Amino acid sequence: MAERLAAATAATLRASAAAPSARRAARASRAFFPNPSASPARAGVALRAAPSRLPQKARAVRCSAAAATAASDATQLKAAREGIRELLGTTHCHPVLVRLGWHDSGTYDKNIEEWPQRGGANGSLRFDVELKHGANAGLINALKLIQPIKDKYPGITYADLFQLASATAIEEAGGPKIPMKYGRVDVTGPEQCPPEGKLPDAGPSSPADHLREVFYRMGLDDKDIVVLSGAHTLGRSRPERSGWGKPETKYTKNGPGAPGGQSWTAEWLKFDNSYFKEIKEKRDQDLLVLPTDAALFEDPAFKVYAEKYAADQDAFFKDYAEAHAKLSNLGAKFNPPQGISLDD
Repeated sequence: MAERLAAATAATLRASAAAPSARRAARASRAFFPNPSASPARAGVALRAAPSRLPQKARAVRCSAAAATAASDATQLKAAREGIRELLGTTHCHPVLVRLGWHDSGTYDKNIEEWPQRGGANGSLRFDVELKHGANAGLINALKLIQPIKDKYPGITYADLFQLASATAIEEAGGPKIPMKYGRVDVTGPEQCPPEGKLPDAGPSSPADHLREVFYRMGLDDKDIVVLSGAHTLGRSRPERSGWGKPETKYTKNGPGAPGGQSWTAEWLKFDNSYFKEIKEKRDQDLLVLPTDAALFEDPAFKVYAEKYAADQDAFFKDYAEAHAKLSNLGAKFNPPQGISLDD
């Protein structure tokens, strides 16, 4: 009897002690999971109030940490853009900077999902093994020109710098504003460079088929092929590098920059639609027309776009800006994933 009374007393004491804990647990549970029978207004207040429990300082630290993981620093990107503008004004290197950006991104293969095996805009062109690819002849000069900017602004990636230089060169030459984004991640070593043979050849046996083979592999289409070819309105071809063009012409013998080479247009530092006009007319023997250039007016599907751009510079500029931005993003891994805009 005494034992049963003692047991009953102990049970009562345990139940009494547990009740406050149970009530506290119930209150805690309701704080994070509102009672479904409560009014929507009260439930909404509970849900909205939860974030305010995180101290303001902690939220600021968390945001700063996220910003610190971005591939490139936006402030340094803007400063680097000014540095590129100054470089363009003194060296007239617009064409080679455009080519640098294109050749870094133009190795992309849409059929390969893994980064960086898929190629594209990842900064791999800074390594000697890729610079020595035949299609990249002369691009060591572009890298030497912009390396001081990279040294001055170490908070940006090579992948972003190459594309920033390319887009800025187009704009500074009178071309359209390119809707660019930044935050591309760099590859880390030469072993991550793409194999040779990913870029277009100037004189293939079947120019139109070759262009489609290369650009379709990148996920681009006929319009992209034609409009991007229009960037040849800038620059010259040097036979000692590419095997194409004359050593010099009346348009190139005095520079600006190092004299020589053969240009596609008379004003080869001005971005406009004269490339399409000159190829269509073929009236000046001092201007270059490669087999892949001529194909734009020989292939029926290409010709539709080439005729359009020869007649309408505004249409060319609009389509070019879109295609250039698309090309600059190929294969890139962005951090943050949505990229960084310099014009916000």
